[in-house]
Amino acid sequence: MPAKRSSRPTIADVAARAGVSKMAVSFALNGRPGVSEETRSRVQRAAADLGWRPNSAARSLSGNRAGAIGLVLARSTQQLAMDTFYMQLITGIEQQLAASSTALLLQVASNGDHELSIYRTLAAERRVDAVVVTDLLADDPRLPLLRQLGLPAVLLGGPEPGFASLRSDDEGSVEQVVTHLHALGHRRIGRVTGPMNLRYTVNRGEAFTVMLERNGMTGMVESTDGTLASGRVAAEHALRSADPPTALVFDTDLLAVAGLDAARELGLRVPDNVSLVAWDGSILCDIVRPRLTSLRRDVVALGQAAARAVLEGGLAPGVTAEPLILDEQDSSSPRLEQRESSGFAPR
Repeated sequence: MPAKRSSRPTIADVAARAGVSKMAVSFALNGRPGVSEETRSRVQRAAADLGWRPNSAARSLSGNRAGAIGLVLARSTQQLAMDTFYMQLITGIEQQLAASSTALLLQVASNGDHELSIYRTLAAERRVDAVVVTDLLADDPRLPLLRQLGLPAVLLGGPEPGFASLRSDDEGSVEQVVTHLHALGHRRIGRVTGPMNLRYTVNRGEAFTVMLERNGMTGMVESTDGTLASGRVAAEHALRSADPPTALVFDTDLLAVAGLDAARELGLRVPDNVSLVAWDGSILCDIVRPRLTSLRRDVVALGQAAARAVLEGGLAPGVTAEPLILDEQDSSSPRLEQRESSGFAPR
């Protein structure tokens, strides 16, 4: 007696329904280039009408793919709860992956060593096809490990030989901030940074030094561990110094909110006594008063770009990929947005 045919719809069924080839269906449903948007939409409608779902077992056997990308964050749960950057980033990644039925595997590490062990497990168990790496360090132990494991990666930062990377123009962003404050009459600027071993902290610091010297300005730096409490302490220390800055620039929105609180505690008015500038332009900048001037960037778009780099980049271990620099026309490249927290320097 012949075996009963499974009622589960197949790629061939979707292709017949949409009137395209099976290859076109594969391209459309996996978010790959090579088909028009009209064809992609028609295929997606056909798949939805038929109730088609990807066969994860078959995908794993075909090309030994896991059908997932990894994101490991070495952050405390308290930091993740308060910092909107990562939630926006995850939203963008998920939005891009949804159309391709690719999963995001998110894991939170307690520290750097724990993060390295997670990468080893992901590679050994072949649970992901690639990873997205954030918060690059000046001397980052994750990169040689990923090379050793043969685990493809997209770096938010770089460039770094052997990896695809997405990086925003920190130098151009710093130029926007310094030019803005110089035009308002500020000649001494304080900078409140995250951890000093982060690459973007170093890159922005070098750019600030160049821009301050170019404009005949002076500066000071206060470093933090990126938390609200440390940001408050750093801002207070800068504003209590013998030669306090008339403007403070913060590496994150969270630190800027902490700085606003510190200024109030000291009885200073923003921006009459001191101007504040944040970095990222999240909702935190809009809900405080005065609203914070910030370098606004679309972090959701950054997450989408990272996921596209995985899906479309043909990533393979040991293959050098050219970095994608997010330029002025890219929605995720920072743009200065002036609000009420920056004003003319006090006389």
